[in-house]
Amino acid sequence: MATTTRVTPLPSSVDVLVVGAGFGGLAAAHEVRRTHPELSVHVVERGSSAGGVWRDNTYPGCACDVPTSLYSLSSADEPDWRHSYGRQPELRRYLDGVAAATDAPFTFDCELTDARWDDARARWTVTTTQGTVECSVLVSATGALSTPELPDVPGLDRFTGTVFHSAHWNHDHDLTGKRVATIGTGASAIQFVPEIVDRVEHVTVFQRTPAWVVPRVDRTIGRLERALYRRLPFTHRITRGLVYLYREGYVVLMARKPALLPIATFVAKRHMRRQVRDAALRRRLTPDYSIGCKRILLSNTWFPALQHENTTLTGSLREITDRGAIDADGVEHPVDTIVFATGFTPTEPPVAHRIVGRDGRTLAQHWNHSPSAYRGVSVHGFPNLLLMYGPNTNLGHSSIVLMLEAQARYLASMLDHMRTRGIASCDVTELAEHRYRAEMDSELERSVWNSGGCSSWYIDASGRNSVMWPKFTWSYRAMMRRFDPADYAFTRDVASSERNSA
Repeated sequence: MATTTRVTPLPSSVDVLVVGAGFGGLAAAHEVRRTHPELSVHVVERGSSAGGVWRDNTYPGCACDVPTSLYSLSSADEPDWRHSYGRQPELRRYLDGVAAATDAPFTFDCELTDARWDDARARWTVTTTQGTVECSVLVSATGALSTPELPDVPGLDRFTGTVFHSAHWNHDHDLTGKRVATIGTGASAIQFVPEIVDRVEHVTVFQRTPAWVVPRVDRTIGRLERALYRRLPFTHRITRGLVYLYREGYVVLMARKPALLPIATFVAKRHMRRQVRDAALRRRLTPDYSIGCKRILLSNTWFPALQHENTTLTGSLREITDRGAIDADGVEHPVDTIVFATGFTPTEPPVAHRIVGRDGRTLAQHWNHSPSAYRGVSVHGFPNLLLMYGPNTNLGHSSIVLMLEAQARYLASMLDHMRTRGIASCDVTELAEHRYRAEMDSELERSVWNSGGCSSWYIDASGRNSVMWPKFTWSYRAMMRRFDPADYAFTRDVASSERNSA
């Protein structure tokens, strides 16, 4: 595998422009270069290197909650994971290696600020912080969990201490001896709070809604096992296959047979009873919604951290003062550092405000606070645009990498159809997109994400679940194996047609 990423200045024109160098962007760039070496491909990334969320999220204890055996591209298998659940440093190193081995040039510190479709020329004009580039096909791989969400809390502007979001951890700010408030009790907080609790003077955890937590069955992968995977790659593929089958079973609980969810509830409650002896505290930590409605969290250290002598668990945040934070009961807690662990904006992606389609409207205006896309990748009125990790492709049971690879293959299939038939632009029909959206809504109706009695980031401002994929990953991958021209409208490439007829 190559060790250095090929970095070049932004070109003026390219066949395929990929925006984002996380898992999705790397999967797309690799697949296009593999299947269409005749096409020029360029990757732009707003950060200073590849890695996406695994570059940006560097908070203490940051790790993946999907087994690492599934958390790698099939084209870049990784036999040397040190843990069954990968830590942020090794995940970032892996993605840096994938980027270096990708046969496409990159331009870093290059953020997309505007992208406009030119119908007459069948081209996208993309403006970035490093100049303008035109492309035939635009791939948006900016990720669903890339832009932190900061709540509008009264008094935040007058706080005299240090404030940051967990996704942009301030490593220059030493927490030793500090009085810290952490806002949120989701996937990030349950990882970093146990890591900091021993060195802070005090940590106040503001909890709006408790989460269901199950044991994290993690282990260190020894040298002999890693050597076996390296020397006999099929053994790692077998392990990957077994873990895949096991994880696919989760979707039966969440989307296909929610009546079986009490099994998962039993596991979570037993985990809590073993770690939390105080019945009153258990009541405060027990959610009032069905398990799986929100993201199920994995941790063996969260409950012990909440019972640490340096920790106070309180209710939701009401207001911030110059030197403290006030909870829902009106109690002020003195703090000098506030860490927001309040998640991201998956249903309101900022890039959607910067992509302008055929009718002059932005993608955000077209969606009107409820994103949808045919097969999660194509949006009517936005020709030659392909979304990676688009609407209704998030998973609650397995690895998103499986979905991203399927989308990359679909992109390659679409390009093949366009190239062999002299097509300049393809736009999914409004009927096909609406039909697909209706199918998703129907499938999700009975899922725990919709009916579990919680308010989650899966549900958009319109009340629709525009985030989750309600079926098995193999069904999505099977659907995405082939581009379906019947669901698209095309315009011909006049120059290509003239060359073919000559």
